[in-house]
Amino acid sequence: MTDPLHTDLLELAQEAARRAGALLRDGRPADLAVAATKSSPIDVVTEMDIAAEKLITGLIAERRPDDGILGEEGASTEGTSGVRWVIDPLDGTVNYLYGLPTWAVSIAAEQDGETVVGVVTAPMRGETFHAVRGGGAWATGAWDGERRLACRPAPPLDQALVSTGFNYVADVRTHQAEVAQRLIPLLRDIRRGGSAAVDLCDVAAGRLDGYYERGLHPWDLAAGDLIAREAGALTGGRHGERPSGDLAIAGSPGVFEPLQRLLEDFGAWHD
Repeated sequence: MTDPLHTDLLELAQEAARRAGALLRDGRPADLAVAATKSSPIDVVTEMDIAAEKLITGLIAERRPDDGILGEEGASTEGTSGVRWVIDPLDGTVNYLYGLPTWAVSIAAEQDGETVVGVVTAPMRGETFHAVRGGGAWATGAWDGERRLACRPAPPLDQALVSTGFNYVADVRTHQAEVAQRLIPLLRDIRRGGSAAVDLCDVAAGRLDGYYERGLHPWDLAAGDLIAREAGALTGGRHGERPSGDLAIAGSPGVFEPLQRLLEDFGAWHD
């Protein structure tokens, strides 16, 4: 039986993601420009990232004023309720800036430090993914109703389709390219979508066999990691660790373990 609190958190996350997604989709100005940069001159923030985070945090503060908030664009509130929201208002900003469709709004709710709700909406794909801890992973899209998600049966690693991402800091990205160069002959192929949240949901939906990336932040991971796990995928970082900025991996059981071993062997977590 679903915890009533988790149901309430899910409904709020879905509403906030829907409203922010509509703002980003329908409100994107034709002359969209970079408002700021983060880790490097090519790691950008647009005015729409900021507007979407303000919409989400404003709605949460109105409905649940005692909750904590951690947002990519600077929102930070400690809270007193034991619930913290982890928000990426626009995951895939460079895609969004260029008019590419692979971007998403990602909202997770943690209770006492554990993620219990995750929602990822990808407006240009017309899809929304969600999960409550222990309740499976679900999606709505071009099909009728909600569809329960399940990761793909694991193929041999040399037949696995794996996605990754690259950091915006040049020396880190160079090392990531070296790791990918060593990895790609051992896989079916590698994809680079540009949104960690979408990649994790695509693992959940069986569209990818695996995914890995270095340099992610909590807001990149929180919702998509829960959705992938609730769809039957395994997730982690370095051996025995949870996903982190050092390394995040998700994959079908049978793909996750050999992929993790190779990434360890190739030193994927450091320069």
